[in-house]
Amino acid sequence: MPLGSQDKEFRYPGVSYLDYKQVEMDRVLTAFLSRLWHDGAPSRLSRSTNLTVKDYADEFLAHPELFEGFDPEITYRWVETHLLDVVNRGKATQAIAGLRPLHGFTYRFRNARQSRPYGADEQLYEMLRHARENRGTKALQFLKKFFFSGVDPRTEIFQPGVQIDVETQALINLSQANRNKIEDRPATSKTRTSYPPLCANAADLLADDIMRLLFHEEFIPRSVLVEYLKILFAFHLALYHLRIIKLLPAWVKAGSADCACGLNRCPTDLARANSGCRYGIGLFLDVAGVPRTPAARLAEGSARVWFGRITDFVRATFTVKKLDEFADHLIRRGRLRKPVDKPLGVNEILRLLGSTHKGARDAFANARLSGLLDSSKTEDVEREAEISQILQLGLDCFTTYVEIISVYRTDFHRRYITQCLDSLLLKNRPGAMIVQPRRGERRFILDSRLLEVLLQISLLRPGGVHGFHTAPLRVDEFLDILRERYGLYIDRLPPGDGFERPSITDHAALRANRAAFVSKLREIGFYADLSDAYLTQTITPRYVVTPEGTAPRITP
Repeated sequence: MPLGSQDKEFRYPGVSYLDYKQVEMDRVLTAFLSRLWHDGAPSRLSRSTNLTVKDYADEFLAHPELFEGFDPEITYRWVETHLLDVVNRGKATQAIAGLRPLHGFTYRFRNARQSRPYGADEQLYEMLRHARENRGTKALQFLKKFFFSGVDPRTEIFQPGVQIDVETQALINLSQANRNKIEDRPATSKTRTSYPPLCANAADLLADDIMRLLFHEEFIPRSVLVEYLKILFAFHLALYHLRIIKLLPAWVKAGSADCACGLNRCPTDLARANSGCRYGIGLFLDVAGVPRTPAARLAEGSARVWFGRITDFVRATFTVKKLDEFADHLIRRGRLRKPVDKPLGVNEILRLLGSTHKGARDAFANARLSGLLDSSKTEDVEREAEISQILQLGLDCFTTYVEIISVYRTDFHRRYITQCLDSLLLKNRPGAMIVQPRRGERRFILDSRLLEVLLQISLLRPGGVHGFHTAPLRVDEFLDILRERYGLYIDRLPPGDGFERPSITDHAALRANRAAFVSKLREIGFYADLSDAYLTQTITPRYVVTPEGTAPRITP
């Protein structure tokens, strides 16, 4: 018989808001826009029917005062190819998720069933909400100003005079034409519970990178900047979840959260946001992207180590989730006080593993375990043997309960977490940090789109009239930033994380990988050969902004 729902329950927002399913960043950003407008709450729309391509095209054609000279056939094709996020495009199962998120109010025209963010929008918002030193508040303000540019926040009426590209202007006109037809209000039926991220530095870094990227708003075309933001959001969501895959099992094994972690304890040096953390990540990236090379094999080994940690993460998450249920059990019986102003976080929940609550914890787990063993008989001989071995280990009741649940559910959750990480790492897509051939292993890579985003961020320095100014970087300085700030390794092997001291073959692969990195910088226009000398290999910003506020210029 299958496990009961109380045994299967896995998702715990204190670890992550994600449902661990394959996500599409267009749909994540669309749902995030509704949270931006409603100060963290999702939207509740009155529309009950799904919109089709014809519905969108007809909306444009029904308002000739806003869309002058629009030809019906051309409008239909333009809407389908340029403005819509389409599920299973070109197949018999094709469906419309909604409009591309080029402007804030596009979330009002989504088809909710085809546009599910699976919690990624809430994870992004809560990470920004908890970013320290006012970074998150500023980042949310900048994002709202960018996506809802030209819209009066009180009347929702577009203010003329704002320079907008054609696609975005069309979407603004569409929202204006339907302003009084769509009932949009925040969904307040459920109380929002706000959990801080397990890694405070991850939230700080996300907020800082957003502010740096939006600094280029006046220089980069809007549609390009939106694509950059989607890549950046996916990148930070992936890094955060890779970090907690490493962090959470260590906390559970220790029986408590690390005293050096948390919003009030974790250092805020963003220059060393990764290297300064004992749970920092180390990913070796194959820059050339050519299979079966020595660098590719190193990148495959790196991916194998990180994805191999998912099993321990599943078990650790089950431990935390069942401890949370145990905490509710204690609160209902008056044996544990519930915090008034915040939910129980992972650090408080892990304290329940201590000796103080051992008797109550064993009694709670024993009741669950009895029902589980009675209802989970299976014809799977191998699984039954594994359960028998666990029962013979003499573990305490709570650990036994978690271990047996893990036997049944680990494969299921590992599969979905793998799919989720693949989608956040944009596997085989523009901006990807992972690739996998049809009959091959995953390996970490550095796609040109992601490299462009990280360069635009890294070539900024704080200070000056505009808050930031651009400055050239030596190649070795940028490689340091990738390691220290993000945990991305190009010309070195990550310390630990599956690697030992590099061999002679490894050193040759690292040199080739660095040469491929310089070549990629040259291809995307950020690097020009001035000298062969190592210390004069310089990356130049594409848009030059001086500290004095001199008008930006594009470097040749």
